[in-house]
Amino acid sequence: MNLTSALGIASTLWKLLPSGDSTTASQSSSAAKSAGDGQSTDFSTSLAVRMAALQAQSVNALLGSVGQTGAANSFDFLGSTQNAASGLSGLSGLSGGRNLSLFDPESAYRMMTVVNNREVNYKAQYAELTAMGQGVATMEDAGEALNAAAGTATVDGATIKTQLQSFVDQYNAWINRFDKTVQTGGVLDGTQAAEVSLYELEQSVKNIFNGAKDGFHGLADLGVTIDDSTNLASFDAAKFDAALSKNFNGVVNTVKEFSANFDKSAELLNADNNFITNRLANLDRVIDYIGDNKASLQSEFGMGDQAAMNSQVRLALAAYAKMAKA
Repeated sequence: MNLTSALGIASTLWKLLPSGDSTTASQSSSAAKSAGDGQSTDFSTSLAVRMAALQAQSVNALLGSVGQTGAANSFDFLGSTQNAASGLSGLSGLSGGRNLSLFDPESAYRMMTVVNNREVNYKAQYAELTAMGQGVATMEDAGEALNAAAGTATVDGATIKTQLQSFVDQYNAWINRFDKTVQTGGVLDGTQAAEVSLYELEQSVKNIFNGAKDGFHGLADLGVTIDDSTNLASFDAAKFDAALSKNFNGVVNTVKEFSANFDKSAELLNADNNFITNRLANLDRVIDYIGDNKASLQSEFGMGDQAAMNSQVRLALAAYAKMAKA
């Protein structure tokens, strides 16, 4: 393998990643902006910057190594087949996981350490985001069930109350499962698709405009609120009963309006060409590319350190391995 092909692979690796998640859903675009505020990097920037810097460092190192063969400067070898051959000979020989034929094998080794870590993290993200997509689908089902309970011809307060409690329980199960994954150190830390999914569904529950035409200010007036510190929902049954006795039709209309909007939000998150599906497609593409070219990169730049993994990453990586075998 020659210098051009090796650097071509490294260059393609970071160029392969798009500039960020995208969506065609106007409802989610504002949420994406809010969820992304304060972030200085996106899906590709971190790897792109690291790879570009290390790649350039490796290029300069290789040029410097060739220049020491007696050429007037490090670029003279471009016109000298003999010098180029002597500078690139023995690249496949590794010692201690490092390619000692390079002028600066440590820089190349660190670049491969980045690749090793990215490969593991991308696989873990893929598995976890797939699970989140399934969780979004479950929440969509919960919204549909609530809407059905409020939309029957013989609707009664007890049925809506029971179904609303069931919805809150399902929502809290969703939060307990995925909220920590987007926190610092979590598998989906900094992943816009995951952050937007959690944000969208929370804002849907908090929406104060549901039931406005009947004098209500969203589910809060029916006893459903979300704790800002834990992000968990709670249901005040007494407050619901009071609202029901005061304005039965208004409660029914509010629940129907909320559940229809919630169901739509969940559906959009999993829709084709939207946050979750786009991110999964991007992850799948870069995972395949690294897998196809990793051996070539290692032969040129060294093995790199093994990927560092916390408990969340290990669990998600195990889930990915099962998915890959299926």
